[in-house]
Amino acid sequence: MTHISVPTGEPYEVILGKGLLDTAGERLKKMLDPETAIIVADSHTGPLFRGKLENSLKKAGIPNILTYGFPAGEARKNAGTYLSMLSFLADHSVTRKDCLLALGGGVVGDLTGFAAATYLRGIPYVQLPTTVLAVSDSSVGGKTAIDLPEGKNLVGCFYQPALVLADLDTLDTLPTDIFREGCGEVIKYAVLFDPELFEHLSEKGLNFDRERVLSQCVRWKRDVVVQDEHDHGVRQLLNLGHTIGHAVERCSNYQISHGSAVAMGLAAITRAARKMGICEKETEEAVLSMLNTFGLPVSLPYGPKELAQAALHDKKRSGGSISCIFPEEIGKCRIQSLPVAELEGLIALGVE
Repeated sequence: MTHISVPTGEPYEVILGKGLLDTAGERLKKMLDPETAIIVADSHTGPLFRGKLENSLKKAGIPNILTYGFPAGEARKNAGTYLSMLSFLADHSVTRKDCLLALGGGVVGDLTGFAAATYLRGIPYVQLPTTVLAVSDSSVGGKTAIDLPEGKNLVGCFYQPALVLADLDTLDTLPTDIFREGCGEVIKYAVLFDPELFEHLSEKGLNFDRERVLSQCVRWKRDVVVQDEHDHGVRQLLNLGHTIGHAVERCSNYQISHGSAVAMGLAAITRAARKMGICEKETEEAVLSMLNTFGLPVSLPYGPKELAQAALHDKKRSGGSISCIFPEEIGKCRIQSLPVAELEGLIALGVE
């Protein structure tokens, strides 16, 4: 079991290990002692894990347990689901003494965090991530959001969880393609910060040491978030592959998963960086080889013009410029602001 402290303005702990859903109630009782615990799960995670979590909560003596469920998928991370969740909380007279439990992947975590941040101007919530993407990245750092038809994560706020409890047993239930797609974020951390992690992933592929690798991703994210909790500077590094990746998601109407889209974006920005003289050919080859090792896509399914138009709605845009993250070598990347008029040309450089 691994414990990682996150000393943000509201500090909390990330715990990774096996069997943690069985102890979730005991930990929650000791930390928050809620009158009511509200489990938020989608149509995938609810049937798989809700029963185990409910049993843990009951065993710990938490008086009231409610469940809010919704259909799985990025398309449900919208204003309709968010408002429905708030109405559910109000209908059940949930108070600041209570807490929300986000049982699922990135969509569940983002929605639950945003509802917790805004209902009664803030109630506690706990992240219980069940995917590689959520364990390694989205459950940590306090970014909460919903999507608009115009773009991804355009409405949200920073609101840290009270606890992140990552039961690694839940990853055993993931279909191989979903596990693989989540590894796009894991590879991102290796390219950003960690040549040793990159080497381990290159050697082991999908059989990497889960606790070691995912804990290291959390530590890297922790270190960045503590320096820049509200995303004004160095935290923008974590958007490696995301400017183009989010555009791919939007063009696909979110039929292409976030992890796959990030992989496409990472491949494209690395190819562009090599052509711009920002990185050497060996770095490009290493990144593309890694993505191929994990069976992740490296080609863009849409043209530069369409992707550039979609990227104009990205939250990383500021006035007439947009932040892009370029790899210089494995373990070293840089933030560079680019005029939006040059974005189509940049994406064209990233085409295979």
